[in-house]
Amino acid sequence: MSSLTEKDRPVVQLLLNTGTCPRCILRFCCVGSQTLYRRPYKDLMKDLKEFLKNNQEKEDTVCFDVVDPPCKRIRLEHTDEGPDDLNHNGALQQIPSVNDENTAMENSAVKVCNVCLGILQEFCKVDFVKKVCQKVNSADYQFTSFVFSVSLPPQLSVRERAAWLLVKQEMGKLGLSLAKDDIVQLKEAYKWIIHPQLSEELGVPADGKSLFEVSVVFAHPETDEECHFLAMVCPDCFKPAKNKQSVFTRMAVIKALEKIKEEDFLKYFPCPPSSSKNLCVALEIQCNNGAVFVAGRYNKYSRNLPQTPWIIDGERKLESSVEELISEHLMAEFKADSFNFSSSGREDVDVRTLGKGRPFAIELVNPRRIHFTAEEMKGLQQTINNSSDKIQVRDLQLVTRSAIGRMKEGEEEKTKTYSALIWTDKAIQKEDIAFLDGIKELKLDQKTPLRVLHRRPLAVRCRIIHTMQSEYIDEHHFRLHLKTQAGTYIKEFVHGDFGRTKPNIGSLLNRTADILELDVESVDVDWPPTLDN
Repeated sequence: MSSLTEKDRPVVQLLLNTGTCPRCILRFCCVGSQTLYRRPYKDLMKDLKEFLKNNQEKEDTVCFDVVDPPCKRIRLEHTDEGPDDLNHNGALQQIPSVNDENTAMENSAVKVCNVCLGILQEFCKVDFVKKVCQKVNSADYQFTSFVFSVSLPPQLSVRERAAWLLVKQEMGKLGLSLAKDDIVQLKEAYKWIIHPQLSEELGVPADGKSLFEVSVVFAHPETDEECHFLAMVCPDCFKPAKNKQSVFTRMAVIKALEKIKEEDFLKYFPCPPSSSKNLCVALEIQCNNGAVFVAGRYNKYSRNLPQTPWIIDGERKLESSVEELISEHLMAEFKADSFNFSSSGREDVDVRTLGKGRPFAIELVNPRRIHFTAEEMKGLQQTINNSSDKIQVRDLQLVTRSAIGRMKEGEEEKTKTYSALIWTDKAIQKEDIAFLDGIKELKLDQKTPLRVLHRRPLAVRCRIIHTMQSEYIDEHHFRLHLKTQAGTYIKEFVHGDFGRTKPNIGSLLNRTADILELDVESVDVDWPPTLDN
């Protein structure tokens, strides 16, 4: 059983006298029953009045009987810490006598709570819940559960501290103490009230692990400056941040409240907190779905198509890219805000990717649609493939964020197979290149190629050519099939990059060699799983 007891009587009357709402009073009395907070506001006020009228014949007052067990406890101990009867200038403000029940009744009419500024009043009503749900439904998201988040004005933490000091001082007179952590947090109480209403209206359960978030941002412009005194007393707590409009963030305010001494706090802020004429306002009601990840393999058949948009000095060089040809269809079907593309390596604009293709993954940010059957994914894959003759995708599927890590695991230990069309300045015969077939595990020292030096750090990288197989064409041309360590610069292995790659095909053949065409024939990464397409 969780109920208000005799020791709560002076606290209830004190807070009612100073303009605190019934739900905040329950919080400061450490009532942990979720059910109790959900009772209608008028009923709670009526019960508090009845509680104050009751005499002290019974040790426990039963007007607040509920099933849920309490989650907070008041510790019974004598205390003399903290200043007695301090107000805005060092002494607690005069408030009506805690024995004056008539005053409590008069002041308890519905008005803006001086602690929560209406959060546990107006914003717990059905009308506000319906407003939130209308916003959610109009956004047209797919979801099977939701998590509800609230952003409160930072000055509410300051007001809560003032109310706590008031209650703490009153309880000290009774030989009791109240720790800050014993108070039910405002956010927690609000969610206890709002969760069942949102769940009923949306038709899905609230779940702390849900990827679909409904968030509300509250503000109270009238009292925005109430935090400013903390910057004078605790300047180290308020540092400008790039992405923050104000230094007075909730976390900065809480940090300052932990550092400030009680006597300093009471010099600058009224205790009890003053009343306000206006309620908080809901600045934003937003929805956000967790990212969805799509993976597959792509083939690139064009020698004039970059993997990602090719932009130099702000100027676009080619009209499209592999990334865009795939993502534009996914963005449209998933109705996402944006995307992030990643792959197992990359090929140059003039290099084709053949065979089973290159593994890729796309993160779709804040998608409205998230549920796709295997058949629908197969249809989406066909749509992508029908849209262009420059690329094809296969094994298109939904994956988890953690699964994407497998694409990058041991990337440099993976192998890749290439086919290179090579030209030589001096005439060659078949027997001149036959020895290449017998070379195994050839170690290269590759200094960062000149062509990528503008975007890669200067370094010497050791790479391995596992096997080579030559295919003679004519006196100046042959095709070379290579199996290499991932990350090997194949073009530079052929022409030597002015001696920056050693050894190279030119030095092995003792003549000038250059590469005319390069194809990626396989990327040996066993991911994503092969599908029956």
